[in-house]
Amino acid sequence: MSEYERSRTMPAQPEQVFDQAADVGRMDAWLPDALHVRAEEPPAVTVHEDDTGQDTSALMRAERDQMRIEWGTREQGGYAGWLQVAGIGTGASEVTVHLSFFDDSHDPGERAACDALDSSLRRLEEEVRIRVDNAAG
Repeated sequence: MSEYERSRTMPAQPEQVFDQAADVGRMDAWLPDALHVRAEEPPAVTVHEDDTGQDTSALMRAERDQMRIEWGTREQGGYAGWLQVAGIGTGASEVTVHLSFFDDSHDPGERAACDALDSSLRRLEEEVRIRVDNAAG
C-alpha cells in the first residue's frame, strides 16, 4: 500500500473552497487532466481515465459540516482518498488531499502522485479565486 498527501493554503473562506471542490460538475477544472468524474446515483460516481480509456465505478461522499470529501473505488478497492478543508483565520484556508493506493497497479509512483496532487491543488486554488472574484465583483 502507498499513501501520498499534499496541502496548500488558499486565500478564501473554507466554505467557498469546499463548495468549489465538492461540485462534481466542476471537478474537471481542478482534477488531474486525465481524470473525469461523472455523477451517478449518489454517492455513486464514475471516474474516466483518459490514459487507459476505462471507466471505474467509485463512491464519493461530501460532508459539508466536516468540510471533507471522501472517495474510493467500488468493486476492486484499488484506491481511496480524501480532501479536507480547514479555516486558518483571516479569510484563508488550508486544503489537504490524501491518496491511498491498495493495489500497486493503480499506484503511479511517488513523484507522479505528488506532482498530480500539487497541480490539482494549484488548479483548485485558481478556480476558487475566480469564483470569489466573480462573487465580489
